[in-house]
Amino acid sequence: MATTRAALTDDDIRTLVKGATPDERAVAAHRLCRTIDTSTLTDEDRAQAHEILRVMAADAAELVRRAVAVTLKNSSVVPRDVALRLARDVESVALPMLGASPVFTDEDLAEIVRIGGPVRQVVIAKRPRVSQTVTAAIVEHGVERAVEAACANDNADFAEQTLQKVIERFEQSERVLSAVAYRDALPVSVTERLIDMVGEAVRDHLLNHHAVSPELALQIAMGARERATIDLVDQAGRASDMKAFVSHLGKNDRLTASLLLRGMAHGHMTFLEWGLAELAGVPHHRTWLMIHDAGPLGLRAIYERAGLPARLYPAFRSGVDTFHSMEFDGGARDRERFQEKMLQRFLTQPTAAAREDVDYLMEKMDRISSETRRSFREAQSA
Repeated sequence: MATTRAALTDDDIRTLVKGATPDERAVAAHRLCRTIDTSTLTDEDRAQAHEILRVMAADAAELVRRAVAVTLKNSSVVPRDVALRLARDVESVALPMLGASPVFTDEDLAEIVRIGGPVRQVVIAKRPRVSQTVTAAIVEHGVERAVEAACANDNADFAEQTLQKVIERFEQSERVLSAVAYRDALPVSVTERLIDMVGEAVRDHLLNHHAVSPELALQIAMGARERATIDLVDQAGRASDMKAFVSHLGKNDRLTASLLLRGMAHGHMTFLEWGLAELAGVPHHRTWLMIHDAGPLGLRAIYERAGLPARLYPAFRSGVDTFHSMEFDGGARDRERFQEKMLQRFLTQPTAAAREDVDYLMEKMDRISSETRRSFREAQSA
């Protein structure tokens, strides 16, 4: 052990073994750990260094064991048996290792999640990398705080079925559901399930940052999913000073793509015009021309300048084209006729929806027609 012995002085080793106070032994442990971590070791040196680490990990003084854990928390030099021993120690010793050590296997971490208690679960959930095996264990056995932490960690890898289980297990937890919604990437199935379960602000984030199917975008536009913002849509139709109304929404971060889409689906084209003008920073008269009188590329240009999500553009295109093809007479059926025609136009676009989306939209269109006929019969019999 010539190389190691030259670096790990006899004085340090002697102090480690026979130091009079925990403070002295902790200082020696820190120096020894730093040397072991940074020295180039032969196989024989490494084996003897591991034995020194085992002595330190078994020291009666918590301060010494903590010196080992803190100094070597990011090091791969720690033997696995030592890492597991430290992980079972008191929290001041265990947590530094659990939060960062690369020595643990996924199976080790999953087992610690299962038996280790809430504090250890949360620390593991925040690790720089968390595998699908470990996230599955956290979702299965973890407390709410641990699951929230894992979901908020974009370096934690989740299988789609694990995210679905998060939603099932914590459907009443706004904190957990929000953490899922704000992940960098989500499967479409998870996004669409969350739409019905979260508040308005989180729902708008989902629509603006994650993929949703075309039929869901239109369903939301028709108010079937976002009842909390229907009042805003109604206000958009009644606002006497649309510019001020839209400016107020913009300053409060409520001028979202989904709100504009719902407003347009209710026939409030002026709201869409002023909304796009506000988001794009373009005067209203120029925005009006781009929407209504600038050929097929005008709407796309102002839409992209406004920073709205590309996947919702076909629904906006359908609404504007439908608006141009209709005359609004102020009658009770205006909105129903508009929505029905918008759905028809969407179905006939070159960028058609998937087969299951088409089936859904056909059913939706039939339902609108049935409701309209029933309302008409009731009005006639009154």
